[in-house]
Amino acid sequence: MPTITTADGTEIFYKDWGTGRPVVFSHGWPLNADAWDNQAKAVADAGYRAVAHDRRGHGRSTQTWDGHHMDQYADDLAEVIEQLDLRDAVLVGHSTGGGEVTRYLGRHGTDRVAKAVLLGAIPPLMLRTDANPEGTPIDAFDSLRAGVADDRSQFYADLSVPFYGANRDGADVSEGLRRSFWLWSMQVGVKAAFDCIQAFSETDFTDDLAKIDIPVLVAHGDDDQIVPIAASATKTAEALTQGTLKVYPGAPHGLHGDFEQEFTNDLLTFIKE
Repeated sequence: MPTITTADGTEIFYKDWGTGRPVVFSHGWPLNADAWDNQAKAVADAGYRAVAHDRRGHGRSTQTWDGHHMDQYADDLAEVIEQLDLRDAVLVGHSTGGGEVTRYLGRHGTDRVAKAVLLGAIPPLMLRTDANPEGTPIDAFDSLRAGVADDRSQFYADLSVPFYGANRDGADVSEGLRRSFWLWSMQVGVKAAFDCIQAFSETDFTDDLAKIDIPVLVAHGDDDQIVPIAASATKTAEALTQGTLKVYPGAPHGLHGDFEQEFTNDLLTFIKE
């Protein structure tokens, strides 16, 4: 399997499809690069180079005991980009991956990056605080931790329901997609899955957003039950100097069907602009 080795000896698995301008995908929690396969294929078919990696602790990358925090995730992404010598790249991040991309841009700059896409992304801050009353209460994240620690197999099966909006009237998410979510989730090391909850819920990306000096497409479903839009995309787009907000009415956190196709089309259009 293709991997790069980071400074601390972690092996990061990546897919590398097609040729041309690189489009680099960062996945959500608790998934892996396979969650981006449809978009990666579309990008490669359109004449670009699709690169998608498994975050440390996830999928086919090393199940490290430590390093499950945003600074390390961003540094791992930087090593993928630098070791593959990717330039003029478009970074695309979903959910936790959107935080990873945002922290990368704030921490490593934009010398190698031309544009970014944040889909259902966690910035600027998920956790409810006095300064962020639209955020999610800590009890919700404690419940996620309990699910991972107690019976993660059933927990992931249950989580796929709100993730894809399968609990909404008229939802057409397939059982196969929900099973894929379960399979990807079960490939995450339990320590990585547990620690990542704090990383995606409590990291404040406000300062990172202020440093981003490239065009950013902020895409979000307005029926996202995992990362509510009012505390995330709306604020993120306002904080960016070159941010464009695209809202998908009725769309859940995990896009599928027509919602997914619309996003893929928007992604290709944004890359070409």
